[in-house]
Amino acid sequence: MADKKKASDLFIDCLEEEGVEYIFGVPGEENLDFLESLSNSKQIKLILTRHEQGAGFMAATYGRHTGKTGVCIATLGPGATNFVTAGAYAQLGGMPMLMITGQKPIKKSKQGRFQILDVVDMMGPITKYAHQLAAGDNIPSRVREAFRLAEEEKPGAVHLEFPEDIAEEMTDSQPIKASVARRPSAEPKAVRMAVEELEKAKSPVLIIGAGANRTMTGRMLYQLVEKTGIPFVTTQMGKGVLDERHPLFLGCAALSAGDFCHRAIEDSDCIVNIGHDVIEKPPFFMKQGGATVIHVSNRTAEVDPVYFPQVEVIGDIANAIWQIKEDIVKQGKWDFGRMLEYHQAELAHREPLANDTRFPIFPPHLVKATRDAMPEDGIICLDNGVYKIWYARNYTAYLPNTVLLDNALATMGAGLPSAMMSSMIYPERKVMAICGDGGFMMNSQEMETAVRLGLNMTVLILRDDAYGMIRWKQANMGFKDYGLTYGNPDFVKYAESYGAKGHRVESADHLKEVLDTCLSTDGVHLIDCPVDYSENDQILNHDIKELSAKL
Repeated sequence: MADKKKASDLFIDCLEEEGVEYIFGVPGEENLDFLESLSNSKQIKLILTRHEQGAGFMAATYGRHTGKTGVCIATLGPGATNFVTAGAYAQLGGMPMLMITGQKPIKKSKQGRFQILDVVDMMGPITKYAHQLAAGDNIPSRVREAFRLAEEEKPGAVHLEFPEDIAEEMTDSQPIKASVARRPSAEPKAVRMAVEELEKAKSPVLIIGAGANRTMTGRMLYQLVEKTGIPFVTTQMGKGVLDERHPLFLGCAALSAGDFCHRAIEDSDCIVNIGHDVIEKPPFFMKQGGATVIHVSNRTAEVDPVYFPQVEVIGDIANAIWQIKEDIVKQGKWDFGRMLEYHQAELAHREPLANDTRFPIFPPHLVKATRDAMPEDGIICLDNGVYKIWYARNYTAYLPNTVLLDNALATMGAGLPSAMMSSMIYPERKVMAICGDGGFMMNSQEMETAVRLGLNMTVLILRDDAYGMIRWKQANMGFKDYGLTYGNPDFVKYAESYGAKGHRVESADHLKEVLDTCLSTDGVHLIDCPVDYSENDQILNHDIKELSAKL
């Protein structure tokens, strides 16, 4: 019989068995047994952050990049409540992540209700699995179950509560090895029906969504596009699955309707919606008697008033696309001329805007400048604000997971931690966080963590001294300008106070220079870049819709 060991040691053994490399977080006194056990691990490194939210965003981004579960730790009560936003971010965004929280002893309590919340009940609605460990012997099965659920489609957040008295129990349980589980393949008859619909269509189109951002899917989609010549649109979270320099790319559905790519979709009579996730804003609206929609995904379609596909191909997406590609025959009657014209018109509209070198910096020019500065495999991590629409529409993504934006929870404060994680996973690649001044300040304390970890990355702050997205909407709805402006610290001095390098942009030419300097030198850089949002409403809400409608 195996020797007994402390339950917290067993927990670390189980995490090692799952291949965990990092645990991010802010431990509290209820985690001290766990922390002691972690300190003896040769495999797992603790990454101490300055706020639990930063730790959670880092763990979620680890999951997003690797497909393996990112792990984070917090104490009970306020530590656990600080995980809620990050948990929701991972859950909606499809990122595998495990949150471990401490708790007071559950067998006998000496402190009344001090700091006590029902954390498991709180986590229930925003996770795939939330469980309190009530015995050391159960740790292996619960940890294995948590990882299995976090990683299986659709990936998401899981939570384990580890009470203090359970952590110090003795147990002779052993870790459980992961099983081999292959995703089911799409049913051939469903594939056949999809191919029949495609072959009888006049102008089919592919839409690539969040769920298509998995390892083999991009390869298979590329082969399908090359074989058939069918053009494609991406959603915001589908950016990079296929190289957007491809001549058959029709644009990114960053707005809800009325953009050039939406006109192209409206011209189609058969839409193949790949990896659609209702968490994103719909890239198109179905209507009765409209185009045929083929839903290709791991999961059946969630029906809502604007989405009720006629054909569903359910199973591993890469395999489904491969089956469709093998079966389909390119049709001479297919006509994509109109669709491609819309995209040409979008590029023609974009060009003069991108070359507008006014100061403060014009958003379309900013996007062009950052794309020009970033290498092929460079990663940009967007926080949330109105610039996200500019980047989704205008930033050409070349490779998967090089444009990390959150179009699911769409939370502020995630840009900096997600860039930090990207820089840790890919130390040889250029990484840039792109944040509004509002979103940056929500987790700016993690600048200390980035400097302490010795990361090489750039934080580009778009400063308009306001919650710009909401202010834009306020103006758009005809309300008076009220309640959304603020002051900011001197960002250059702020960066320097953390031991980072601060830069201030003084003109469009200077922006290019600063970007090149930051990307070619080591360390953590912060750029204070004033932006001119005055034309957001005119361009995004009026010009684009009017121009595309005329076509």
